[in-house]
Amino acid sequence: MRSVIRTRHYSLRTEQTYIHWIKQYIFFNSKRHPSELGATDVSAFLSYLAVDRKVAASTQNQALAAILFLYRHVLKQELPWLENVVRAKRPRRIPLVFTREEVCAVLSHLSHTTWLMASLLYGSGLRLNECLSLRVKNLDFQYRQIVIHEAKGAKDRKTMLPLSLIEPLKQQLLRVKALHQRDLREGFGEVYLPYAFAR
Repeated sequence: MRSVIRTRHYSLRTEQTYIHWIKQYIFFNSKRHPSELGATDVSAFLSYLAVDRKVAASTQNQALAAILFLYRHVLKQELPWLENVVRAKRPRRIPLVFTREEVCAVLSHLSHTTWLMASLLYGSGLRLNECLSLRVKNLDFQYRQIVIHEAKGAKDRKTMLPLSLIEPLKQQLLRVKALHQRDLREGFGEVYLPYAFAR
């Protein structure tokens, strides 16, 4: 499963999530091999998630997406029976949007790295995982933009870099560089590079 996911260049988070749900699915069915299971087993698992574990509709759909991936791409099985499994529907809600004053109030209670991250989320429209995995190469101070590689859907995209965050980001880079050099001296300083050549 992991090999197929990586061949298709899915994100690390998607890989971890899909593996988690497939393990749950297998354990729920008394460790029987998925190729021995059918629509009733999938439906029972999804019902268990909704009724017993009381997961949200989006979580239930995520579990189903993992199961669909397993059968279609890993086990290479035809799935006419899975097409009829009822998917949970997300309730429609009007999104809550902070006013500028509310954002400033939240940011005023943060400091250092957490303040910088929250400011990037607000000012650049980054997703949380995109912010957490930012690297030096993603920052373009000259053009005041952030280039996100392999974002959602394995697509690259650009977003704005607010002028007010340029200096704090430069200071953060200096702090992180010093920390990285210390980690290297102590034998650490590794990074997740699933598609890099062995060095």
